[in-house]
Amino acid sequence: MLKHYSFAGLLMLTALFMPQRANAQISENPYKFLGNITTSYQMDAGGGVPKFYQLWNQVTCENESKWASVEGSRGNFNWGGADNAFNYAKNHNFTYKFHALVWGAQYPSWLEKLSAKERFSALTNWFDKAKAKYKTLPMIDVVNEAVGMHQQGNPMIKETLGGGGKTGYDWLIKAFEMAYERWPDAILIYNDYNSIRWDLDNYIDLVRALRDAGAPIDAYGNQAHELKGISKSELSNNLKKQQDNLKMPMFITEYDISSTDDADQKKYYQEQIPIMWEAPYCAGVTLWGYIYGKTWTDDGKGYSGIYKNGVERPAMTWLKEYMQTDAAKNAVGPFPGTKKEASVYIRPAAQKVAKGDVLPIKVRARMATKTIEKIELYFGNDLIATMTEAPYITEYQVPSTTAAGWKTLKAVVTTTDSETYERLSRVNVLSSTTKREPYNEIIPQLPGTINVTEYDKGASGVSYNSASRSNVATKNGQWMEYTVEVADSGLYTIDAEVASSKAGGLFHIAEYTLDNINYLTEYIEVPKTGGISVYKPLHTNMVMPLDKGRHVLTLMINTGGFYIKNLTFKLLNEDKTNIAVGTPTLKPATIFAGDSTTVAVTATSKNSATIEKIDFYSNDLLIGTVTEAPYSITYSPADKGSYTITAIVTNSEGKTKTSAKKTLKVNGKRLPYKSTITIPGTIEAENFDKGGEGFTFHDKDANDEGNANYRNDNEGLDLVKGNNGTAIGYTSKDEWTEYSVNVTEPGEYSFEATCSNGSSSNGGFKISLVKGSTVTQIGTVKVTSTGGWDTYKVMKGTLTKNLAEGQQILRFTITDGNCNIDKVKFICTLNTGIESIITPEPKRVVTYNLKGQKVDDNYKGIVIINGKKVMRR
Repeated sequence: MLKHYSFAGLLMLTALFMPQRANAQISENPYKFLGNITTSYQMDAGGGVPKFYQLWNQVTCENESKWASVEGSRGNFNWGGADNAFNYAKNHNFTYKFHALVWGAQYPSWLEKLSAKERFSALTNWFDKAKAKYKTLPMIDVVNEAVGMHQQGNPMIKETLGGGGKTGYDWLIKAFEMAYERWPDAILIYNDYNSIRWDLDNYIDLVRALRDAGAPIDAYGNQAHELKGISKSELSNNLKKQQDNLKMPMFITEYDISSTDDADQKKYYQEQIPIMWEAPYCAGVTLWGYIYGKTWTDDGKGYSGIYKNGVERPAMTWLKEYMQTDAAKNAVGPFPGTKKEASVYIRPAAQKVAKGDVLPIKVRARMATKTIEKIELYFGNDLIATMTEAPYITEYQVPSTTAAGWKTLKAVVTTTDSETYERLSRVNVLSSTTKREPYNEIIPQLPGTINVTEYDKGASGVSYNSASRSNVATKNGQWMEYTVEVADSGLYTIDAEVASSKAGGLFHIAEYTLDNINYLTEYIEVPKTGGISVYKPLHTNMVMPLDKGRHVLTLMINTGGFYIKNLTFKLLNEDKTNIAVGTPTLKPATIFAGDSTTVAVTATSKNSATIEKIDFYSNDLLIGTVTEAPYSITYSPADKGSYTITAIVTNSEGKTKTSAKKTLKVNGKRLPYKSTITIPGTIEAENFDKGGEGFTFHDKDANDEGNANYRNDNEGLDLVKGNNGTAIGYTSKDEWTEYSVNVTEPGEYSFEATCSNGSSSNGGFKISLVKGSTVTQIGTVKVTSTGGWDTYKVMKGTLTKNLAEGQQILRFTITDGNCNIDKVKFICTLNTGIESIITPEPKRVVTYNLKGQKVDDNYKGIVIINGKKVMRR
């Protein structure tokens, strides 16, 4: 946060917080650093270049401390490179920045194979391991490059950390909270590129949203890779625009100018470094490499280095000279000695508030060495609270006369030595005058049941988002809040009544407190229940206890498409001593989809209590309840996959115990959608075989984009209405569908594929034969533009291999998107009666041509061997 220092005050604080440098570096400024990165994983570059500590007084690992570098193999942590830089900085008495905890570019590849729940656990473990390794850190790039689609992995990381949530940036807020929980004394930074030029406004919006929500973000980082060609006035104006909007410390984190022209590079250094360095809100500048040919640049050439063949380039010579000027030496900064004295964050209970509503606000304040005397909180220009004791919480009723729009919150912290520190935030006052209150004016009690449609009254964006009281269907990003009264403190179980025709739904329950976003549950995955009107209880345990008293719970829909109507909360009342339950047995333990297995468990209850019931669950979905021994049920899963089976025993005292887990393996069972398709004939593309994702079809996601409502078992394959029927649409590369066919006429075939393409680019798919694990391509369909997605045309072609007679499986695989597939007609052009193809013959046999004449081994074409027609090549 920014501190309003006098110059004399800065001098005094420098003596307190600036470590004495063991060696003279380029910069002698006590208020900010001039740093650099490692070179090819080494600190000292060699080759005649001065040692790192003789040049720079801050280091950032280029790659060594990134998650992908440290935990490339899951569970195996390699801290060698990060340790090298960390210890070097410590030994030479200068500062170090950890780069970076969360990044959608360089995460371990194994992360993509995990579920959202597993990814969150893995990322939390990454934070924990970093904390265990580095108990204290001066600075951390907490999140790197999250503006828009700066990194392709951002959507996955966003889902991992809880999604957009109420603010649209909850996943980023959560990352900063996780970092602050572990390193409260570190300067926590958001870092991004194109932030000064091309994405300036988006960058400001993101950082400001984190600040306004009360995230523990201390500074913003400009990578500054994009400054070649910018004018001095544009650079100054854009940096000023950032600061005017954010009012926070700023770092230049990755500065470089890539050029083979020495004069050109020096020119930009001379123009840009003073503008950045002398800004009072600039806390330091890190150059992104200094060795020519070994630095990162977006052109991949490494021309940004300012040492070439061991000799400093003119830009380096100028930089050394500039750092000896009074302007460079005396430029003030917000973190003297790179120490964070104050952690001050304003946390309004919500980012949106209706007129006349009451808004709880907390100023989270913590000093490193000083003592807080008072905190004054302003709403606009009005002082609304003066707080002298922690926790610094107040409630403010927004006047009904307040104009709609964003309003500034400002906290002024005064310490006992009369120093002051400021922090800004904002809230959006809506035009609505609908106040938040419980739906039925009677607050629901927990333990108890919440009707999902009875979320709190209030304005949209305040107590709900994209919700309807008449519809329990869910959609991505939807959320609803419920004010509840918790009667008994402790951990709770939740049974959610859900219905879904497909797998892939995801939700969690959170609580937005004045300190944190608490995830009360893990991510809850919604399996298929048998249809959108078939409701079944989905069981989970909360991972955080609820204290007795008033709470506001948020039902967060991460991935919609399912239905949910009731949430039943019960106090977890486990008895691990007097209740005994065995591991479920499965007979058989491996079945085909649609077949049955017997699930059984043994259970006893000591003392006077008896077994009241046993609930059986598959992937947490209730599949049966028994009240009398023997405790067994028959279970018939409809789809292939791996199912986790558990049993929860409840005794007559209401106490429970959960069994160990048992895995049921269900293999796919292929069935034609209606009946086996006859060839010659037509394959309607939407009639792919039953069997499930990865077995009879593959789709990139579980969302049914087309909503054709043609079949209930498609599990998200995208079907659309078109050509007076149904077609496959919203296609993506490598998606595929399979069809059971019966070839009644063997021989050569042509095809006529009826498709549409509403784009200007070509689309297409390939036709293949599938035999076991072998997939053999036999045809290619190029789908040119048809003038519109609803305009279907016939694309003709010939199969490259003959079709043999009998039962077979054909596969359509998308090679390029941009095509809807309605149907493919297969036409036999030459019925040869050929049953097989050989080349060469396994042994010499008597061979005849079709006229019955003997032919030798050199004869190619259709021949008769042992009374059978064979194609010899």
